[in-house]
Amino acid sequence: MTGAGTHDGSLERLKREGRIVVVGASLAGLRAAETMREKGFAGSLTMIGDEPYEPYDRPPLSKQVLLGNAVADHTALPRRRAIDAEWRLGVAATGLDMAAHRVKLGNGDEVEYDRLLIATGVRARPWPNPEEGALKGVFVLRTRDDAEGLQRALAAGPRRVLVIGAGFTGSEIASACRERGLEVTVAERGDAPLVGALGGVIGAVAAEMHRENGVDLRTGVMVTSLEGDPSGRVRAAHLSDGATIEADVVVVSLGAQRNTEWLAGSGLGAGPRGIACDAGCRAFDIRGIVTDDIYVAGDVARSPHALFGYQFLSLEHWGNAVAQADTAAHNMLSESADRRPHLWVPAFWSSQFGVNIKSVGVPPMGTEILITQGSLAERRFAAAYGYQGRLIAAVTFDNCRWLPFYEQQIEATAPFPPPFSTVDRRPDGAKPLPADFPDPSVPTHGPTITLSGYSPADRKMTFTPGR
Repeated sequence: MTGAGTHDGSLERLKREGRIVVVGASLAGLRAAETMREKGFAGSLTMIGDEPYEPYDRPPLSKQVLLGNAVADHTALPRRRAIDAEWRLGVAATGLDMAAHRVKLGNGDEVEYDRLLIATGVRARPWPNPEEGALKGVFVLRTRDDAEGLQRALAAGPRRVLVIGAGFTGSEIASACRERGLEVTVAERGDAPLVGALGGVIGAVAAEMHRENGVDLRTGVMVTSLEGDPSGRVRAAHLSDGATIEADVVVVSLGAQRNTEWLAGSGLGAGPRGIACDAGCRAFDIRGIVTDDIYVAGDVARSPHALFGYQFLSLEHWGNAVAQADTAAHNMLSESADRRPHLWVPAFWSSQFGVNIKSVGVPPMGTEILITQGSLAERRFAAAYGYQGRLIAAVTFDNCRWLPFYEQQIEATAPFPPPFSTVDRRPDGAKPLPADFPDPSVPTHGPTITLSGYSPADRKMTFTPGR
């Protein structure tokens, strides 16, 4: 069966009796498996996951679970249909033999495949000093177990919580702490919260939100070390400006690392920025040649997007994982002529300090920003981002009714500044401002979109499709 789907009639054979393996029992992995069954795949389906749980929903972990409004073991993803899979949970994939079509597992087993979908996602970036990171009271937040542990620590009423990093997750954690009435300090090496994801103009608004809600926000600083007491519990953090913060709970929110280490030496085009794939979700090998039996979906994928100059984007977005999984599953079971590209417009949402933040497009590509509806002062606004005369993204604070409009404008490659005049309370003569993103070579905490260059296969060429 190896290589099924490459010759006449073999696609039907693949659907009837092939072996598909999904590495990553995640949102993307589950949605892909459901789509495969919907498309008539009747062969064997194996789901491999390093956690002991079937796929669950992550957004509630930093929102409802930390507030005690939901419990982590009630976050299982709803099923669209039965997938009739063999679940290999609690065992990690440790290697890939592309020639033999086998996935190696941490328990020594090997699983053969005809088609492989990699949806291993990301993990929380740990505190760089392992000894300090192992102190009691030091947490990261990514998994169900992380959320359960942190929720218990917050419910115990710590004197002070320190959140290291003010990206979306760090800001949501700080918001949950304040809603619980806990004292919280946020340390961010950038100039403002959310600056890596939304730029300095919006970051300034986010900083005001933190401070007005009682957060002790420290920007432009780094935590240089964590200090424990004799019992091995964290008690303080030391900052680069010489300050010391006493805290009995520390949450490390330094962004994510893509789960690609298990692919080292496999010959697949995988690295710290993710697994490179084409617009149809087929993985590249290290020579830049596309494979036809290995597909990628979700946070671990780096894929080119026609709307954004064919740059490779890595997206840590819920909606992207669903849409890309659906595309990958469709293409795995289709002839070449019937395959389709993954062209989902990135979209993201966050809830913090009582404000609903939503974005579409790729804000970090923007060099300019224009407030098009509402006002920054009232924290109810829409803002458009421009890049080289094109509308590239939009963000709203408590004003999401405009987002479908901006999504259509982005898809239509509309000009920037937007020429329309149907806007509420747009200041007379308002002009675009610099979007004020930090230098990409200086890490900030929490961008959810990473612009990661171009395919190794097109380093020496530019391709401009006909219009």
